[in-house]
Amino acid sequence: MEILEWIRLILGASLLLIGLIIFFVELYGIFHFRYVLNRMHAAAMGDTLGISCSLIGLMIFSGLNFTTFKMMLVVAFLWFASPVSSHLLSNLEVTTNENLKKYCQVYENLADLEKELLEEEQEKTGRDTV
Repeated sequence: MEILEWIRLILGASLLLIGLIIFFVELYGIFHFRYVLNRMHAAAMGDTLGISCSLIGLMIFSGLNFTTFKMMLVVAFLWFASPVSSHLLSNLEVTTNENLKKYCQVYENLADLEKELLEEEQEKTGRDTV
């Protein structure tokens, strides 16, 4: 039984350490990048992955109880809410920033992007693809 406790300790501590490292990489990305969409991407990826690793590490430390179930619900909520909220915030930046086209290509909808990619592929291969 003691070996299982050590495995649980090592696994939980390593996940907490991985989460902490991801948070530091996220902070570096937020302060290093100059453009707001790059900073938003660093923050969103760090939040989703860093908090998930940290909470899974805490779940392993906690064992199988009601607290673990609550942490599972928090992880599930964050996995759904964080990408959606960061997408909405970046979409707000795209629609409100008038100088955005100086920094990157902006497509009004996905059909424009798909059409451009299809045209590039047709130019490469020299044939029509459907």
